[in-house]
Amino acid sequence: QDVARSVSNLAEKVYTDDVQQGASTRAIESGMGETNGTVYSDTPGNGRVHKSMTVVAEPPTDIRLLLNPVHSSLQQVEQKMKSVDGSLFGPLATAFIELIGSGGKRLRPALALMAAESLAVQPAAQAQMRTIAIAAAVEMLHTATLVHDDVIDGALLRRGAATLNAKWSQSSTVLAGNYMFARAAHFAAETENVRVIHIFSDTLRIMVNGELRQIFARNNYLQDKESYYERIYAKTASLFAAATESAAVLMGAPEEVIQELKSFGYHLGMAFQIMDDILDFVGNAETLGKPAGSDLRQGTLTLPFFYFVNSHENPSAFVDFMAEQRELADEEGEAIWVNTVADIVTAVRSSSAIEAARAEALDFIAAALQNLAALPDNIYKQSMAELCSFVVQRTY
Repeated sequence: QDVARSVSNLAEKVYTDDVQQGASTRAIESGMGETNGTVYSDTPGNGRVHKSMTVVAEPPTDIRLLLNPVHSSLQQVEQKMKSVDGSLFGPLATAFIELIGSGGKRLRPALALMAAESLAVQPAAQAQMRTIAIAAAVEMLHTATLVHDDVIDGALLRRGAATLNAKWSQSSTVLAGNYMFARAAHFAAETENVRVIHIFSDTLRIMVNGELRQIFARNNYLQDKESYYERIYAKTASLFAAATESAAVLMGAPEEVIQELKSFGYHLGMAFQIMDDILDFVGNAETLGKPAGSDLRQGTLTLPFFYFVNSHENPSAFVDFMAEQRELADEEGEAIWVNTVADIVTAVRSSSAIEAARAEALDFIAAALQNLAALPDNIYKQSMAELCSFVVQRTY
């Protein structure tokens, strides 16, 4: 659905966004009501509500076109990630190269590269290689978390292809993920920058802590939106922020610019995950590589679900119903739960929950665009702004 249509009733005034320099991206400024106000900052939940600035661009649907400005650098990142030494266990080496080559948006390393290039400095060759190293580190860390996620979720397919978890035993798959974590740490160390290494290690700590929070929160229908924000910050936004902050540090940017780029990564990452959670309800197996409602089936509660429950005529009764259905499925068969989730997905799709969640994603994107104001105008800044539009309009 066109994002412009989803926010047209909120629009008060249309501005041309100065970072676009003639591109089609525009911003709609609107005052959001209390129910649509979004809380965000580098520390989630601080109570600051932002005035909405909604992007209604129509960027290319193929993300590769948006990443063209850093295409050659991304190729170097890919080569670096695929490099293995002869001592590596043969089956692991094969699986490792297949995993790295299996696709993905490469959004996280691209953000690191764009953030570095956007600072309008001509970095020395050594600084460029260190930026390649941190870009490889964040993508390798992301890939490692996906391998472990597949074990945790018992997933046999990802992007329509068999997961390593489907081919190997769980213990072997966990060890393969561990190897990737080690490789990611090695790449981070190659930056030879103590602050960047600390950013990387802190991010890994945050991500693991967040994954444990998510596991222990499964099927807990009494949790609130604040716990959701904490989870998606840890799961997604922390790594986006690490990518952009680290790049700025390596380029020797002023501290205020470093913080703006860190905040940009955070805001973009929060929006990205909210849209991911929306797609889990409105997407399909063909585009997502997994059935709609997969998160809810796993017991992971996301923003559209929270909005749906709160709009129910009797939220507490609905929560009780969900818990009862989950218990009944445990006793009499998983088909009961699968059917329950399918019915809820249909109901969520036809409710106001999707647009309410999308409005929050748009608020985060508005904040991300404001962070970009600290950067000089150039093609990399423009590409980062267009990525903001892509994130809230993507269908995969």
